Amino acid sequence: MDLIRGQAALDAQPALDARELDDDGIEEHGPEAHGGWARSRDSLILEELGVAPSPRRLEPAMVKRYESHLAEILAALGLDLDTESTRDTPRRFLAAMVEATDGYEGDPKLVTAFPTECHGRSDCSLAQIIEGPIEFSSLCEHHALPFIGYAWLGYVAHDRILGISKLTRLVRLITRRFAVQERLTHSLADTIESLTQAHGVAVYLEAEHLCMRTRGVREHGTRTRTTAYRGVYEQDPSLRSEFRDLVRSGEGGR
Repeated sequence: MDLIRGQAALDAQPALDARELDDDGIEEHGPEAHGGWARSRDSLILEELGVAPSPRRLEPAMVKRYESHLAEILAALGLDLDTESTRDTPRRFLAAMVEATDGYEGDPKLVTAFPTECHGRSDCSLAQIIEGPIEFSSLCEHHALPFIGYAWLGYVAHDRILGISKLTRLVRLITRRFAVQERLTHSLADTIESLTQAHGVAVYLEAEHLCMRTRGVREHGTRTRTTAYRGVYEQDPSLRSEFRDLVRSGEGGR
């Protein structure tokens, strides 16, 4: 279904879930395509942390208006929109921005915490769990330009662990939004800590920011690195050192 329609056809269309807006147009799905979001303990935690799903609804008339505004801006910047390859650029740009920020839409498959993994130990302290590098991309909220990099997540589990794939899903949920890297790092740490009730959490992000590469100082090859530690990682230098050593060993493999 083409996003660009006559006004009468647009007015007849229902509001669009932003998840249905893609590069080729609008794909209509039933509610089962995205799954429900049960208000479980874990989903309530995500709400409290400010990272719960917040699906966006785009009225067809709004889509048409946004495309018109984008066409005006792109033309003013110098893009000739009267060519075979550029006539649909405003539509494609809007679809790309919606996709790049689809973390706001949530992920119904995210929360799978497995309880009672501790057997017989008084402190229920399980092994250090580290996942990475997990590739991510986000949009700088200052310039709306991407920053792209890798995340490493570590935690010392208590009696709840997350499915390994859920750590990747968590990174995508939190990073695919407008953000700054410093806040993303702490948001990931706080979310893992709350979902798992872990003894400690460590997060390391490394990213290249296009707002530095393509504008301003136009610095090439510079990466921004941020860390966040919670619980036993704050208290135990040897645990932090082990985490950093494992991160460095993983850097060589990408």
